[in-house]
Amino acid sequence: MKDLTKGYPAKVILMFTIPLMLGSIFQQLYNMADSKIVSTFVGTGALAAVGATSVISNTLIGFINGLTQGFAILIANSFGAKDEKRMRHYVAGTVILTAGVTVFLTVFGMAFIEPILRLLKTPEDIFGSALSYVKIIIMGVVFTAIYNVCANVLRAVGDSKTPLYCLMAAVAANILLDLLFVAVFDWGIKGAAYATILAQAMCGILCAAYALIKFKNLIPKRDEWKLTGVQYRELVTTGLSMGLMGCIVNIGTIVLQGAINSLGTKIVAAHTAGRRVFEILMIIIFTTGLSMTTFVSQNMGAGKISRIKQGIRHAMVIVSLETTVLVVICLLFGEPVVRWLTNTTDREIMDAAVMYIRVGIVFFYVLGPLFVLRCSLQGMGRKIIPVCSSILEMVLKVLSAKFLVPALAYFGVALTEPISWIAMTLLLAAAYFAKPLEKEEKITVVSAYKSGK
Repeated sequence: MKDLTKGYPAKVILMFTIPLMLGSIFQQLYNMADSKIVSTFVGTGALAAVGATSVISNTLIGFINGLTQGFAILIANSFGAKDEKRMRHYVAGTVILTAGVTVFLTVFGMAFIEPILRLLKTPEDIFGSALSYVKIIIMGVVFTAIYNVCANVLRAVGDSKTPLYCLMAAVAANILLDLLFVAVFDWGIKGAAYATILAQAMCGILCAAYALIKFKNLIPKRDEWKLTGVQYRELVTTGLSMGLMGCIVNIGTIVLQGAINSLGTKIVAAHTAGRRVFEILMIIIFTTGLSMTTFVSQNMGAGKISRIKQGIRHAMVIVSLETTVLVVICLLFGEPVVRWLTNTTDREIMDAAVMYIRVGIVFFYVLGPLFVLRCSLQGMGRKIIPVCSSILEMVLKVLSAKFLVPALAYFGVALTEPISWIAMTLLLAAAYFAKPLEKEEKITVVSAYKSGK
């Protein structure tokens, strides 16, 4: 366990962020492994099939991850307040609620995935492959949920290294299984899906086993599995505010994906490759912002308000420096990486993917502060404005799919996210500065808990 309420904020934030960052990069690497191995051994059409479904699986998985991140805010707040009994109550509630949500999402996903793919205008030449791939991924959501619960609980108490080690093992297993199932057994796109869920299962089991063995003070006692209505309400509202942020954004992304699909299989393949590269670059600043959720939550529990403000200022500087490095990397290596990933020399695919990356990377100077502000507000318990920012992003993506993409084709897709980032950052900054952080806010969660005892 690591106490984030002590030490120089910039150093504490960076040391907590680095394992998070590496873990997220490894997580993206097994997405890239799927893409590379599928494009090499099955073909560009199969790569497009993976890309056409990724927004759907990302919506389900992203909701579960966001939900458990929200639950972890209360666990981190309790840890910062040195209240272990309350902390274990929230761990129990996290397990119960995540299990219920996972079952619902799996059943819902399997029942409606085919009409959703039709609604997204998935090209007929890749429809069958896309459907078989995403069905397998949905069935493996339970393993992702196990990992996310354990990882986010551990991060809430300051351990960001253990989830990284579990992910490293999972990435290695995923690449080996990809090669075995796709290249050796010739299972095609289904082999890539099976490799992914088996790697996720290993990752979840490893993380759960470590938490159970090494962090016994996190394991709820028999009477601590019974939560009050107030405790459930805190978990649901905090969890949903984080889960819905990603889910609402992905609804807009799904609509936008439909517009991308209508541009043809080559553009879908280009977007898949460009997005894979983009997501790895985005991880660097995203995880810095994500660290602020735990940093702010623990310090809110400890009542260290001035430290929170100082930490936010330090995080803003960190993401700006990170963005400068990413811009240089992107300009130098963006095209070679896309060529390697797509395994093609088709200029239509190459040019579209590189253009998408280069347009977006410049606006990371806006995206970094967005992540810091949004996650910090969540850690403070301000749930409404971050969700409103996600609704704004969804609306802008829907409008882009309706007006910008038909007018500018794939260039309109590349402009969509930078436009939404600017709008959201302005909204979040206005919310943060309009309501200064006050000392009395530190007792909000604690008071709610005690009143429900």
